[in-house]
Amino acid sequence: GKVKGHCCVFCTSDREISRNCGSLILLTSFISGTTFCTDFGMSDEANEPDASPSAGLGEAGEAAGEAGGARREGYILAVDVGTSTLRCHVYDKLANVKGSSSKKVHLLHPQPGWVEMDPEVLWTDFVDVVNEAIRAAGLSASQIDGMGISTQRNTFTMWDRETGELYGNFITWQDLRCSKLVKEWNNSLSMKAVNGGGGFLYFMSRSKRFLAANILKFRSQHVTMKLLWMLQNNLTLRRRAYNGLVSFGTVETYLLWKLTGGQVYATDYSCASATGIFDPYILEWNKLFTNLLSIPLSVFPPVVDTSKIHGLCEQKLFGAPIPIAAVVADQQAAMFGECCFDPGDVKCTMGTGTFMDINVGSSPHTSLKGLYPLIGWKIGEEITFLAEGNASDSGTAIDWARSIGLFEDYTETADIAESVEDSDGVYFVPAFTGLQAPVNDNSACSLFLGLSSTTTKAHMLRALLESLVFRNKQLYETMLNETKIPITYIRADGGVSNNDFVMQLTADLLNRPISRPKHVDMSSLGAAFLAGLAVGVWKSKEELKDLQSAEKVFQPRPASEGIWEKYRPIVEEWERAVKRSLYWYPAQRE
Repeated sequence: GKVKGHCCVFCTSDREISRNCGSLILLTSFISGTTFCTDFGMSDEANEPDASPSAGLGEAGEAAGEAGGARREGYILAVDVGTSTLRCHVYDKLANVKGSSSKKVHLLHPQPGWVEMDPEVLWTDFVDVVNEAIRAAGLSASQIDGMGISTQRNTFTMWDRETGELYGNFITWQDLRCSKLVKEWNNSLSMKAVNGGGGFLYFMSRSKRFLAANILKFRSQHVTMKLLWMLQNNLTLRRRAYNGLVSFGTVETYLLWKLTGGQVYATDYSCASATGIFDPYILEWNKLFTNLLSIPLSVFPPVVDTSKIHGLCEQKLFGAPIPIAAVVADQQAAMFGECCFDPGDVKCTMGTGTFMDINVGSSPHTSLKGLYPLIGWKIGEEITFLAEGNASDSGTAIDWARSIGLFEDYTETADIAESVEDSDGVYFVPAFTGLQAPVNDNSACSLFLGLSSTTTKAHMLRALLESLVFRNKQLYETMLNETKIPITYIRADGGVSNNDFVMQLTADLLNRPISRPKHVDMSSLGAAFLAGLAVGVWKSKEELKDLQSAEKVFQPRPASEGIWEKYRPIVEEWERAVKRSLYWYPAQRE
């Protein structure tokens, strides 16, 4: 039927249009490669970014290359911009930490469901932790061979290219302001056309790219819908964006731009691939989405290699022009820090959430169960792809358990869980933000089931920790069954990996040894390794493997102990509990 609307996102004049016809026009425009808007008189062809790897580097990029070749002190600085903490470490050639500094990341909640960061506060804190870490190491900036930057993914802001003025705070990956848009677009005729068209083209060609289009859904944690929300809610921003005068930047892009005094505007393949608006199959920003949503391609930065000299930090910041030699997304950085360089290598980061990644080799994996195709890193001609599954509420669930008094000290949680023989029939589902792969229900709720008059705090805590292991088992089996790649080894990191009960039970139920490394901050180490390769501190990935050491290896207990026989019915009952938790918040979270 006829609805009141605009001919595209950027128009301000109301008119009567057919939503069905509008969808077909957009899809037809995508096929022809042009989206035309009569109000603005421009096509997206006029807004194509310079995709050259050197775009935006200029003289600073050349100077960085010269500087990187001139110094060989053997010290690499790495900064990890996490969701809760900003950390900086200085490493020597043996990957030993020589100096560190950290600050808490300040999150803002201007409205319920909104989660932001102040870019200026983040920038000031970034400069401070770098200077403090260098001082703690007893060094000067001139002795640092290179800087690597690891960042949280899908957190972004936008700024004016002429004035440098920001159009708002960082909108973080946790922000839910676009939930309504996600639901509307996933249920729209446009997406049905995309999914149906993808299915038809997959049937005809058997191309995995079209299979991905067939099952594609927008997600609230990705950039796409939040970017559309910004454009729809700021008239000045959308007009200047359509005229090629606005820059989009995730955290690493913003930091590159600031560190180089506006000389470098770029992102890397790992960060771009996590946004939901970059096509990992053809290594380009997704023109289908940008045309469908009327987002000009000109807002996006050039995408460049992960490990390379991107530019020089301004001398006034640290006292010397440190080469920026790597930018990388945090989970991919942790994967590199764990030296998961070969197909079948698995990394499991258990922090605020659990992120399990498998190296799938030189081409992306298309998943039917919700594993996300990512680019791990690109170094020269080498490009490595990952498949990632996540469970959003791991550390979150443990923090919540502490807040309600199930325990006081994190270090005692394993002992408390082992103080009882089992959970006494209690089951917990960790779903504060829904359940991800392979369940894929954003409307699921957390719950305890099976509470009785004999239930104690120890039973409840054990049930909660066991649920984290059961989610690990789900993710692992999904990877194993979908990718068909033999698993070589599993390495775990993150704060929750310090819990021996969780680690041992995970090894038992996966029936695989799991290595816990000595290095705690694997994202930081991975960024350091990538930067060190770029400036020549380390010569090869094989040399990096020699620097890797395990603090402990958890071996699965022998079958004679009957661990799986004991847990088989417990896992089955937990799966029943999961079914009870599904579709609890249909209106709020779809």
